[in-house]
Amino acid sequence: MTGFLNGKTALVTGGGGGIGHVAALAFAREGARVAVADLNEDAARQTVDAIRTAKGEAIAVPCDVSNSEEVQKMIAATVSRYDRLDYAFNNAGLGSAQLGTSNKQMVEWPDDAFDRMISVNLRGVFLCMKHELRQMLKQGGGAIVNTSSIAGVVGVVGGAGYNAAKHGVIGLTQTAALEYAEGSIRVNAVCPGPIKTPMNDSTLSAMGGFAYEKFIPLRRRGTPEDVAELVLFLCSDRAAFITGAVVPVDGGWLAQ
Repeated sequence: MTGFLNGKTALVTGGGGGIGHVAALAFAREGARVAVADLNEDAARQTVDAIRTAKGEAIAVPCDVSNSEEVQKMIAATVSRYDRLDYAFNNAGLGSAQLGTSNKQMVEWPDDAFDRMISVNLRGVFLCMKHELRQMLKQGGGAIVNTSSIAGVVGVVGGAGYNAAKHGVIGLTQTAALEYAEGSIRVNAVCPGPIKTPMNDSTLSAMGGFAYEKFIPLRRRGTPEDVAELVLFLCSDRAAFITGAVVPVDGGWLAQ
């Protein structure tokens, strides 16, 4: 497969499903070799199988992004196979429905649920960037994109832990962009709105079927492809003068 990322190496966390799955396929379509990381190794392997069926190159790497040792092994496995790490899409995360906290206001959030949300959605991004940056500094540059959310820009009722984590991702992104610009490393964040993914669908179900479309200027929910194409652009040389950006993919939600 050839494309505008031909010969590059990309790492996608949370690559076993949803946005991560589609992004991994898109990286491969454009010629990148892809390390697909996921807590669910079977899901990661399914993504890899899809890439290989399309004549791309990929490996599956099991990883709990909240575990520092596992993150280091993930980076090491990627570099061992492909010699370098050009792009990283830090996308792994949890939704409120997965922790049983949908529609719970702040005083109702169990302490352990809040801790788990921060551990995966914020600490996980910190750990991934920490070790990705070290590798990219060694090789003279790279690009990182982190998944935040529109809930990282504004408050959302019932999302205390999720909002806190996603706001934190933006802070980490902008700090890293400033600290490592001289190392030729660009760091940006995407902020998906209501996207058609299993995680978002489970959140909608827990909310009793919220009609998002009525509140989106483009009158539709987004697709994983909408996010994936932006991620590829931000990683590529086409975005060579963009760093520290926080880009919504929300059909105009935040513009209202």
